[in-house]
Amino acid sequence: MNPFTSFRRHFTPTQINIYFSIVCFFSPPVLGSLVSFVFNGGALWSVFLLAFGRRQFNIDRAMLAVTVAICAYCAAIVLASAVNGALGADLKYFLPLITLLFFPISYSTWSITDKVTLARIAVLASAAACCGALAIAVVQYRWLGTRAEGGAGNAIVFATVTCLAVMMCLAGALSGIVKGWKLLAAAALAGTIAILLSGSRIIWLALPIATIAVVLINRRRFVSANPMRLALIAAAACLVIAAIGLPVIMDRADFLFSDWNALTTNGDHSTALGLRVAMWEIGVGAFREMPIFGHGISASRALMKQGFHDQFGMDAGYNHYHNGFLTAAVQAGLLGASALAAIFVVAARNAARVLRLSVDPVERFGATMIVVTVITYLVGGLTGIVVGQDLLDSTLMVFLVSGTYLACGRTVPPTGKSAAIPAAADR
Repeated sequence: MNPFTSFRRHFTPTQINIYFSIVCFFSPPVLGSLVSFVFNGGALWSVFLLAFGRRQFNIDRAMLAVTVAICAYCAAIVLASAVNGALGADLKYFLPLITLLFFPISYSTWSITDKVTLARIAVLASAAACCGALAIAVVQYRWLGTRAEGGAGNAIVFATVTCLAVMMCLAGALSGIVKGWKLLAAAALAGTIAILLSGSRIIWLALPIATIAVVLINRRRFVSANPMRLALIAAAACLVIAAIGLPVIMDRADFLFSDWNALTTNGDHSTALGLRVAMWEIGVGAFREMPIFGHGISASRALMKQGFHDQFGMDAGYNHYHNGFLTAAVQAGLLGASALAAIFVVAARNAARVLRLSVDPVERFGATMIVVTVITYLVGGLTGIVVGQDLLDSTLMVFLVSGTYLACGRTVPPTGKSAAIPAAADR
């Protein structure tokens, strides 16, 4: 075999998809927005592959349902700007919607990957991401004296994507897709500690809820297990988490109670909690003014700045209302908020159907991926962003695309010249 043939063997469409998948699952906690460049760049390249017949457009009912919900949300955002006569002003704010609209494109090209291979990549790359997340978190928290932000540059975003990585480790260990549950459990523990060091209280809530969901989905695996052994493992993990995380938890709890006391006794909205309450009050008022179509993206930002000035005498402004659905409601009214909710409802419905009817471990793993993504984003979105941030949007698409494909999709081969590359490389 000559070197050129060997090189081509490593860069077949299937192999490229494998490398692409590894980066997509590893990078969010560790390398942050790199996943945005990789996912969007891969999707853009996929447009050309589909256009020139190198890939098949893979359409199935589950994918189509999610695509319709995503398109409805994007249409609601654009419609809100049109109703408010702000299409030109809001044009630059529409760019993040492209990441969401890439869903069917990425789904079609990701579908050439063997399902078992993709599931294992998701687990192993997530395990590596958890270990990397802990290493960065320790440096940031212990040596730099800041909340752990990982490669995301934002504590809440870092905690959100790390939570997904932890759940992949746990799901992989319980489903048996990847052997060596002890290493996966250790990686999940590492990711959990990194989340604690981030100080992101809302993800502290999402983490146990998602864990319970994963355990319930895989409860059959516990039928033949030794209950005492399981209890000891769980107790040991809880002791490690408590020993490392208790000081952080107590510190963040003190901040919360202090902020609450300042808000209720002095009406102080300058604290972290006070600012959130102020944003929610401003957002609810803005939604009531235009409940159907909303104010548009740029107008909602101006409304927040004006609201802080008029209602609270503060010079402050943010690009979201620290509640994902409230943000959507202000920007695009009930139409936008309902369409955003529909994305998660449709995805959850796809997962529930698979979990109810299928016994295939890979399909159930894909459904589990969807479930933990829905839980993490919905709980995290109560006090943060659901969509509209590049890293969160790209990670959401990675998990929804791969989860839907693993749970409900069919594998399709490359077409055209791309299909001939593996055969040529074998000669």
